[in-house]
Amino acid sequence: MSQQLSQSVSLNTSPSTPAPQQPTEQDALLAKARGIVDIEIQALEDLKSQLDEQFVRAVEMIESCSGRVIITGMGKSGLIGKKIAATLSSTGTPSYFLHPAEGSHGDLGTLMKQDIVIAISNSGESPEILNILPLLKRFGVPLIAMTGKLNSTLAQQSDVVLNIAVRQEACPLGLAPTASTTSTLALGDTLAVVLLERRGFSEEDFAMFHPAGSLGKRLLLKVEDLMHRHDALPLVSLDTPFLDALMEVSLKKLGMAIVVDDAGCMQGILTDGDVRRALSKFENPRTIQLAEIITRSPKLIEPGDLAVSALRRMEEHKITVLVSCNEDGQPIGAVHLHDILKTGIS
Repeated sequence: MSQQLSQSVSLNTSPSTPAPQQPTEQDALLAKARGIVDIEIQALEDLKSQLDEQFVRAVEMIESCSGRVIITGMGKSGLIGKKIAATLSSTGTPSYFLHPAEGSHGDLGTLMKQDIVIAISNSGESPEILNILPLLKRFGVPLIAMTGKLNSTLAQQSDVVLNIAVRQEACPLGLAPTASTTSTLALGDTLAVVLLERRGFSEEDFAMFHPAGSLGKRLLLKVEDLMHRHDALPLVSLDTPFLDALMEVSLKKLGMAIVVDDAGCMQGILTDGDVRRALSKFENPRTIQLAEIITRSPKLIEPGDLAVSALRRMEEHKITVLVSCNEDGQPIGAVHLHDILKTGIS
């Protein structure tokens, strides 16, 4: 009887299903953050669906413009406008940001009749922009509006209207421009990239506008800009004693010496690897003949080749130096891996 009671108690007291864990403060914060991103994503999805023939007209107008694209906007729209102007300029469409408040105090003097103006205002009623509209009309310059209100004053007075309307701002108060500025920025990038492609703007063109950047160096810097020449070249003849050649390798600090014949034509190079193999093979270094140990067919590079091409060739063949020769086969320079890496090219 007691055994049956014990078993009954045991069955009745089996572990119950654990209660669900309550969300932590961190979970709530992350959920809120993801919700904000969702709002921004929705704004971009809406922008995508709002692209229409007005966008096509804007592209065609800008493409045929012989002047500059003048961007104007107040507050956060102005900050976005500055970025759009910078992106356009760096991708082949000359652009300039004009502060609308300063515009009515003399800065409109920078405007030329060949220019196009893009005015950014989500409400389409920014007083500073509306104040300069009569002056823009007097100049006769085409006006493109980026606005979220298609019946606004700005929209009604523009030649082309690009819709940046959003369902809601990410700001819970609905006051701080958030989703709307994201949409505007994306629209500006879209204009810049479409124009870039239509103009046939290449990597080389981009590099010309960014000579100090890593891409500029990759596309502009050539082997001849970096290579060691003249007295900096480690040159030895075929009959140079091995130990003297070794001194030349050490002195010029390129990890090799270029071996030439009596006519100054390259016969090969003496590398660090050649030196190590020779010292392990010959007991007496003084008996070593360069002709017996040098690398006869080293990898070459043209002086006009890009430095990044030299880097790729070095990586491919696992070497650290490339030699350049003239048409007669005479060495005129050498570039070392370290010379390229110091420029920031990778």
